[in-house]
Order: sequence, then C-alpha cells, then structure tokens
Amino acid sequence: MNYLFHDGVGFVHLLSSILALIFGTMVVVMKKGDRRHVRMGYLYFTNMVVLLATSFLMYRLFGRFGLFHWAAVAATIVLAIGMIPIWLKRPRNRWRFLHFNFMYWSVVALYEAFASELLTRIPESPFFRMVGVASGGVLVIGFIIFFKYKAKWEKEIGIGE
Repeated sequence: MNYLFHDGVGFVHLLSSILALIFGTMVVVMKKGDRRHVRMGYLYFTNMVVLLATSFLMYRLFGRFGLFHWAAVAATIVLAIGMIPIWLKRPRNRWRFLHFNFMYWSVVALYEAFASELLTRIPESPFFRMVGVASGGVLVIGFIIFFKYKAKWEKEIGIGE
C-alpha cells in the first residue's frame, strides 16, 4: 500500500480524491437542484478543498512547486468560481449558469487528474505523454457528455430556453 501514498498527507490526499470522485460523479448524474444534489455537492466541495490543500503539501515528484501545483491552483480557481455564485446568488441572472458550468468542469478536471495518475503508474511509461493522453482523452469525453446533457441539465436548474 506504500506505493499509493508515502505519508499521512498522501493518505489524506488519496482518501479525499476517492471521495471527491464518488461525490462529484453523483452530482453530475443525479437530478440537479434538489436537497440531495446540494448535500452531495457540499460533500464534493469539502473533499476537493482537502484534496487541493494536501496537493500543495506534496513535493515528492519534482522536489519543488511544479506543473501539478499549477494545475491545483487552476482547479482551486475553478472550484471557487463554481461555488461563489451559489453563496452570493450573483450575478443575479447568471449565478446558476456559472455554478453549473464551473462545477461540471471541476469534476472533469478531477477525472483528468485521476486518469493521469493511473496511466503514469504503468511501468516504464513516458510520464508526460501519459499525462497528455489521459488529460486529452478525458477532456474529449467531458465535452461529449457536456453537450449531450447540457440542455437537460439547464432545464433542471432553470436556465434552459
């Protein structure tokens, strides 16, 4: 099990990532806007905060602030932009739209990280190439799902035409 994490921070990071994947997936597939969606959404958000916080405490890969820390900065911004409209109910006519879009892409980015982590653990695989393949593949799937279900989701949350 030591190959999955190297210390307590790594264990918390792994656990929060698994929980964020579970809750993020549930939020994407379930009906939007009801009490269960809100509950699962906050569980996703909480685990993402823990996941992102622990990511800034890990330097084993490069020994310094690196590419994946910058990805965590971007993920933090996307997560914040997805939640702030919920809390403020602003901008007045677009807060649901902002929440919907940024939270969806937050979940997609989490899946990109998960796929990258899996593919880079294949022995003797080219690290950055595998990150690119994983990220690109998940992004394409994310776009397909987004455009397939976008109208349905917008209707559920009251922003459809």
